[in-house]
Amino acid sequence: MQIPPPISQAQLLERANTVAGWQLGELAQTLGVETPTHLRAHKGWIGQLLELWLGASAGSRPEPDFPQLGIELKTIPVDSQGRPLESTYICVAPLTGLRGLRWQDSVVCHKLSHVLWIPIQGDRQILPAERIIGMPLLWQPDPQQQASLRRDWEELTEQIALGQVEQIRAHQGEVLQLRPKAANRQALTEAIGPDGGRIQTLPRGFYLRSRFTGELLRRHFL
Repeated sequence: MQIPPPISQAQLLERANTVAGWQLGELAQTLGVETPTHLRAHKGWIGQLLELWLGASAGSRPEPDFPQLGIELKTIPVDSQGRPLESTYICVAPLTGLRGLRWQDSVVCHKLSHVLWIPIQGDRQILPAERIIGMPLLWQPDPQQQASLRRDWEELTEQIALGQVEQIRAHQGEVLQLRPKAANRQALTEAIGPDGGRIQTLPRGFYLRSRFTGELLRRHFL
């Protein structure tokens, strides 16, 4: 089933609200999509399923999932108390070509400027087909959140630009963190080395900490 992109924020929210309370298997059946028995080899399946239903059109391009609305889609696995079970991947971090890059021009800034969060029941003992889709939350960062995101991004990006990418650890950053993002240890990419030359290292990704997303959900739903 091919669903066209939403023409408005209201239509996007209506689509998201329609399936709140559904099991993932019900949505997959509606869309004619096969449901995997486990997600180990299908890590992006839930997000792709929701993208299909909502009419996301960005694909793998470095722009929001609904470019005509400037809205990014993020599914977020939660436990029985509604708490996020993991950090949220945002995008690949650039490790070269950083000269002159500003926060307001970054992919992180663009993707987090307006986000449609959809909580998904994430307890691993529950089969993918039986996991429940939660109520959506349409969010834009307030000035304090924007400042925290920008500060972390600038500090991490500066370290990358100074050739210190391999010294960055996951505990750095108040709300954002930088972590390896690769299928295996052989999937290397170019980065700036300590002497300014090029080195080979694992790709990195920007992630939102679970305590940050947990606070977003808590504020909205409680």
